[in-house]
Amino acid sequence: MKRFVRSLRWALIKAAVAGTTMVALAFLIPLGLMVQQTARDRAFTAAERQAAALGPALAITTDQDAVNRALASTDAGAQGRMAVHLPVPAGAPGAPGVPEVSGAPAASGEPAVGGPAVGGPAVGGVRAAAGAGGPDGPTLGEGRAAAADVATAGGQGRAFTVAVPGGYALLQPVAVDTGRTAVVEVFVAESDLTRGVSTAWLVLSAVALGLVAISVLVADRMGSRIVASARRLAGAARSLGAGNLTVRVPVTGKQVDGSPEELREAAQSFNTMADRVVQLLAAERELAADLSHRLRTPLTVLRLNAASLGDGDAADATRHAVAQLEREVDQIIRSARRDPEDAPAVAVGCDAAEVIRERVGFWSALAEDEGRRWQLAGAEHPAPVPVQRGDLAAAVDALLGNVFRHTAVGAAFSVDVLATESAVIVLVGDAGPGYSDPAAALKRGEGHGGEGSTGLGLDIVRKLAESTGGDLALGRSAVLGGAETRLRLRTRPEEAAPARTGRRRSRGALFSK
Repeated sequence: MKRFVRSLRWALIKAAVAGTTMVALAFLIPLGLMVQQTARDRAFTAAERQAAALGPALAITTDQDAVNRALASTDAGAQGRMAVHLPVPAGAPGAPGVPEVSGAPAASGEPAVGGPAVGGPAVGGVRAAAGAGGPDGPTLGEGRAAAADVATAGGQGRAFTVAVPGGYALLQPVAVDTGRTAVVEVFVAESDLTRGVSTAWLVLSAVALGLVAISVLVADRMGSRIVASARRLAGAARSLGAGNLTVRVPVTGKQVDGSPEELREAAQSFNTMADRVVQLLAAERELAADLSHRLRTPLTVLRLNAASLGDGDAADATRHAVAQLEREVDQIIRSARRDPEDAPAVAVGCDAAEVIRERVGFWSALAEDEGRRWQLAGAEHPAPVPVQRGDLAAAVDALLGNVFRHTAVGAAFSVDVLATESAVIVLVGDAGPGYSDPAAALKRGEGHGGEGSTGLGLDIVRKLAESTGGDLALGRSAVLGGAETRLRLRTRPEEAAPARTGRRRSRGALFSK
C-alpha cells in the first residue's frame, strides 16, 4: 500500500510538471517573441515620433539656425541621433525651376552658402551634400545614412529604414514646399531594438518556474488528499477483516473534500458491503437462537423422563447429561442474541500643463529665431484633462502655428493655463492684427488663413473642446492687443461643479526675451 501511495503521488507530480511546462512554453515563448517584436516596434515608433516633431518647424522655415535649434530641442537631436537633410534653398542653383550654374557649390566643390565645402567635414553641426548629405542641400546634425538612400527617400516621398553601422536609420521625408523635400534621419541603435527584452525573458522564465513550482505544490496537495482517502479505505478494510463490524469510511465532510469521485464511490461501496456483512451475521445469530429455542421442548421432555428413572448410577448419569445439555443450549441462545455492538471490538487622460510646457518649449526655438517675445504662465502645477495626450498636443500646435502663420515676425505671444475645479482653460494671445471675423474663423474650412492654410486648425481644436463638454472662443487680447483664443476643457460634468471662477493672472511683465 505504501508503495502504491508513493507511486501515485509521484505520478501526479510528474504529470503536473509535464503539463505545466508544456502550457508555459506554449504561451511564454510566443509572448517573449511578441515582447521582442514590441521592443523593436517601440524603438522605430519613437524614432518616427522624433522625426514627426520636426515637421511643423520644417514646414515653416528651412533656415539652418532655426532648424538647428529645433533639432536640439528634441531628445534624439540632443543625443546626436538625429539629422536633417535640407533641400537646396529656393532660388539657388539646383533648386526646382532653377538651372544648374557652372561653378556652383554643388558641382565645383566651392563652399555652399552658409555651410562648408561639398564633401568637407561637418562644421557647427552642418555638413555638405557629399557623402551622407541631404538630397540636394546641407545636412544638419550627424548623418549616418548613405547619400543614395537619402536621395531615394526624398525622391520617392516615403519613409523607410536602412541598415547603418551600429543600428538602423529611419529616413522620413518632409515636404517643405512645392517641389522641395527635406529628409529627417533618426538613428536607432541596436541596443534600442532589444531594450528590455532580456529583462522580459528573465521575468517570463521566472513566471514559468513559478507556475511549475505552484503546479507541483497543487499536485502534491491533491495527491495527499487522494492518498489520505486511499489510506482510510485500506485501513477500514483491514479493520473489518479483523472483526470490527462497526468500522465505516467517511464519504462526506472535510476529511473527503477534494477526494476523487471514484474513491468516494469505493468508500460508499465499502460501507454498503460492511452493512451487508453485519446484516448477514445478525440473521445467522437470529437463526441460531431460534433453533436453540426449539430444542428446549425436547430437552424438557428428556429432563422429565430422566427424573422418573429413579435411583441408580445410570439414572444419575442421564439426569446429569440432560442438565448439561440445557446449559449448553442456553449459552448458545444467549450468545446468538448478544448485540454485536456490545461485542469487544478489534482494533484615457493626460496632464494638460505637461503637454503645454512641452509644446511651448518646442515652438520657443522658432520664436527666438524670429525675435518674438513669449511667455508661459500657469503651467507649473498638474492640470489633468480627459483627453488623449496626442490630441491635446495637436490642438496646442494648431493654436501656436496660427500665431506664427498669421502674425508678423517679431510679434509677441503668450500662453496661459488656468485650472479650476471643473475645467482647464488655455488662453493663447498674440500681438498680431487679431481676428477680422471670429465667427467665420470657427467654421470648418472657411477660415482665411492665407496660402497653405486649410481652415481646419481651429475646427479641430473646437471639436476637442466639445468632446469634453467645453468650448472654443475667439476674442481680442486685452494685454497684447491682438487675437486671443480660449480653449476650455471640462474635467467633470457641469452640474457637479461648484460655482467657482478662476482668477486670471496678470501677464504684463512675464515675457521671455
